[in-house]
Amino acid sequence: MPSPFTEVEVDDRVVKVTNPDRVYFPAHAGRPEATKLDLVHYYLAVGDGIVNALFERPCMLHRFPKGLAGDKVHQKRLPAGAPDWVETVQLFFPRWKRTADELCVTELASVVWAVQMSTVEFHPWNSRRADTEKPDEWRIDLDPGPECDWATVQRVAHVAHEVLDELGAVGFPKTSGGSGLHVYVRIPPDHGFADVRRGALAFAREVERRAGGEVTTAWWRKDRDPAQLFVDYNQNARDHTIAAAYSVRGVPEARVSAPVRWDEIDDCSPNDFTIFTMPERYGEVGDLHADIDDHPFDIAPLLEWAARDEAEGAATPPEPDEA
Repeated sequence: MPSPFTEVEVDDRVVKVTNPDRVYFPAHAGRPEATKLDLVHYYLAVGDGIVNALFERPCMLHRFPKGLAGDKVHQKRLPAGAPDWVETVQLFFPRWKRTADELCVTELASVVWAVQMSTVEFHPWNSRRADTEKPDEWRIDLDPGPECDWATVQRVAHVAHEVLDELGAVGFPKTSGGSGLHVYVRIPPDHGFADVRRGALAFAREVERRAGGEVTTAWWRKDRDPAQLFVDYNQNARDHTIAAAYSVRGVPEARVSAPVRWDEIDDCSPNDFTIFTMPERYGEVGDLHADIDDHPFDIAPLLEWAARDEAEGAATPPEPDEA
């Protein structure tokens, strides 16, 4: 009979984990199944990294109450029953004219408690609770189309790296945990979401110009070649979130969104990074995004590129919520 609960010590907290033997990831392609408690142990193993990725950011939770065999729940509001030490930040959503108190991680115990509440994926905002309307993270999402292979993602990543180097920006890459790659750049929280997205679009267009037809910035999905890679600047729009560094993804392979070094990109595959392999890797290399806060980049050059493109007639796509 499955254990009804177990208690997990996290620093000076004790988190009660119910149904620890519930299978979240069934056995797949020769690897064993993974339970809820296995998921807890994974997040404990990468503790400093996941806290660094989520620290003081509003965070949407992707919950799987029955594991991958059941439905996925996208949850903005903090689940009921949270201990008083679990912190939140209140956000206003104009479309619905209401607020929501979202999880705001400040310690590892909050991550473990969220896993207890069936969270598999953590999707933070690119702003922090000190001013949720001013992003401090520019996100470059290299999103391959359905017929675009990993080799294309690898090539375009190097193009993006080249442009970042020319700008003097330090990019921190990671696998998406799906089929793509993300690059994060720390920025001073001096601009709103619209400006950051506008700058991200200008960067995407520069990558498109250099990538020899392998990249598109077309707004409408119907206008994209499925063999191309979309540089998704929309991930910088308000309330758009992507999986955090070290977040597990709700896919059968139990992949993880894994920080990588630039010189690893040519030799890695998304399937290299799972809840089974990442703890050992983390023990060897630590948090590859640990010093991201030490490398802020002023997006003024991106906004100059945006103004140039607009003066030359480039259209500005509508904000995602207005499309």
